[in-house]
Amino acid sequence: MRPFVILFFVLCLLGCSTDQEIANGTLLAALQGRDYVEGNVIACAASDPSAQRTDVFLYPRPGATNIRYFETTSLEAEKDDFSAYMEGSLPVEDLFNGYLSRIPSEVAEGHWVIVSFEEAGSIHSCNPIRIKRDSKPTEYLPQNVTLTDLSTLTPTFSWQDGSLTDTVIYFQVISNMDNDLLSGTYTAERIFQYYNTENVTLNITRDQPPELIRGDSYGFTLMGVSEDNWVNLFVEVPFSLQDN
Repeated sequence: MRPFVILFFVLCLLGCSTDQEIANGTLLAALQGRDYVEGNVIACAASDPSAQRTDVFLYPRPGATNIRYFETTSLEAEKDDFSAYMEGSLPVEDLFNGYLSRIPSEVAEGHWVIVSFEEAGSIHSCNPIRIKRDSKPTEYLPQNVTLTDLSTLTPTFSWQDGSLTDTVIYFQVISNMDNDLLSGTYTAERIFQYYNTENVTLNITRDQPPELIRGDSYGFTLMGVSEDNWVNLFVEVPFSLQDN
C-alpha cells in the first residue's frame, strides 16, 4: 500500500474515532471549562407501556437552548459520578406547544438519567432521575381524579394515589383546546383549584391564566412524582365547564 493511501486511511480512522467520542461523550466532558449550575432544571421520567419506552419530561425555561440527554451505562454507576453518564442523541419533542419538552428513551431499569440545557452562558442540569420502568411502572389512572365545581369558573381537581405511595409532589397542567398550557403548578397536597395558588409550592405559570370559558374544551394533566423524580402517577382528563 502506498504511503499516502496509508496516511489517508489513518486520518479517516482518527476522524471516525473523534466523531464517535463527540457523539457519545460523557457529562463530565461536556462540563469541562463551562460554568455549571447543578439541580436547576425541572425534570422527571415516566414509563410508557403503550410505546414500551421511558419518557423524560423537562421544563425548558424561556431562553434555554441546546437540550442534552445523558444516561448511565452501568447499573453499578453512582448517580453523582458524571463520568458515568454518556450522551445520547435523542429527539426532543414539544409538549403544550413548546412549554414543556419530552425526550423518548429506551433507557433500561435501574439506570440514572440527567438532562441539561444552556441558559445565559451556563450549563444547567436536573437532579439525577432513577429509572424504574420495571420495578415501579408508571400508573395511568384517570379514574383516580375527581372534578368538582364545574359550574363555576374555578373548578377543583382532587385525586388519589395508585398502588405507588412514595409520591412527594404533584404537578398539574391546565390546557386549552389548542393544547396551550394555561397553568402549570406543583402541590404537595392531592388537590388543586384553578387558579388558586394558596397550596402551590412551585409555579411555572408565566402569565396570569385566562378565565375559563363555558362550552370550551380543556384538559387536566397530572403527574405524581417521587423523590428521585420518577413519575408514579400519570393522568390526562378532558373537561368543560357546566352551565349554572
